[in-house]
Amino acid sequence: AEMTHLQAGLSPETIEKARLELNENPDVLHQDIQQVRDMIITRPDIGFLRTDDAFILRFLRARKFHQTEAFRLLAQYFQYRQLNLDMFKNFKADDPGIKRALTDGFPGVLENRDHCGRKILLLFAANWDQSRNSFIDILRAILLSLEVLIEDQELQINGFILIIDWSNFSFKQASKLTPSILKLAIEGLQDSFPARFGGVHFVNQPWYIHALYTLIKPFLKDKTRKRIFLHGNNLNSLHQLIHPECLPSEFGGTLPPYDMGTWARTLLGPDYSDENEYTHTSYNAMHVKHASSNLERDTSPKPMKRSQSVVEAGTLKHEEQGESENTQPLLALD
Repeated sequence: AEMTHLQAGLSPETIEKARLELNENPDVLHQDIQQVRDMIITRPDIGFLRTDDAFILRFLRARKFHQTEAFRLLAQYFQYRQLNLDMFKNFKADDPGIKRALTDGFPGVLENRDHCGRKILLLFAANWDQSRNSFIDILRAILLSLEVLIEDQELQINGFILIIDWSNFSFKQASKLTPSILKLAIEGLQDSFPARFGGVHFVNQPWYIHALYTLIKPFLKDKTRKRIFLHGNNLNSLHQLIHPECLPSEFGGTLPPYDMGTWARTLLGPDYSDENEYTHTSYNAMHVKHASSNLERDTSPKPMKRSQSVVEAGTLKHEEQGESENTQPLLALD
C-alpha cells in the first residue's frame, strides 16, 4: 500500500472518478510521478522550486496523467513565477495588496461545492474599485486562493467553476482592461496553474464585455473556449449547469446573498479584523505563522511601499498612453 498514501483521505467515489476521468491508477502513481520528475533536467533554464510527489501529482491530475503535458504545465508554472517576480514577491494573504483584494471579495469562494464536487469561485466585477485595487493585486489574490484550495486533493480531481457577474460594470472600468493584463491573467490561470476549470460563466455581461471577449479569444485554448458560457441575463441557462441550491441569491440561487468577507476571513484567520467565524486549520496553518512578524511590520514606517507605488503609477501611465500596440486600452474613448 506504499503508493496509496498519495490518495489518503480521498473518498472511494473520488478515487473512482480519478480513474475514469483522469486515468489515475494507484498502482503506477509513483512511476508516473517519477517520469515527470525525470524530465526536469531537460529545462535547466527553469528553477523547479518544488518537486515532491504530492506536488507533481497535481500537475498530472490537471493534465489527465498525460506525462509530457503535465511536465509542460509544471515548467510553465515555475516559468510564469520567474517571469513575473514582482507578482509573487510577498505572495501571502497578509500582503497589503492581496489582503485588500480578498477583503473586497476578490475572489469570492462559496463554502459548499456544486453537484460535481467542484469549488465555486465568484467575481462581482462592479465591486472593483480601481483606486483601491490594481488588477494585478486582484489576480494575485485569485492565484493565491487557488494555491490554497488546490492543497485539497478532492479539488485537484473535481476542479473549479468561476462565475463572473458583470452587472453594473461600467465602460470606464472596462477600459482599464488592456490586452496585456488580460493576457497575463489568462497565462496565469489557463497555462500555468494545475487546476481543472469545469466552466467559466459570464452573467449579465454588457456589450463591451462581449467586445473584450472577442479580443481575448485568440489567447484561449479550444478547450477553454468550449467552457466559457455567456449567459447574459438568462439565469435558466446558468441553472442548467449549476444547480440553484449551490448558488447565492444574486445568481437566482436558494442560498443567501454572498458575504464578501467570507473567503478573506477563512484565509486570513486571526489576522482578519472582523469576528472570525470561519477557521480551517489547514488554511490557518499556512498563514498564521506570519502573524506575529506582521504586527511589527505593520507598525513600522514603510518607505519602500511608497516608492513602489510611484513605480506602479509610472507603469500605469505608460499603459494609458498606450505606447506599444499591446498596452493600447481595448476600448479607446473617443
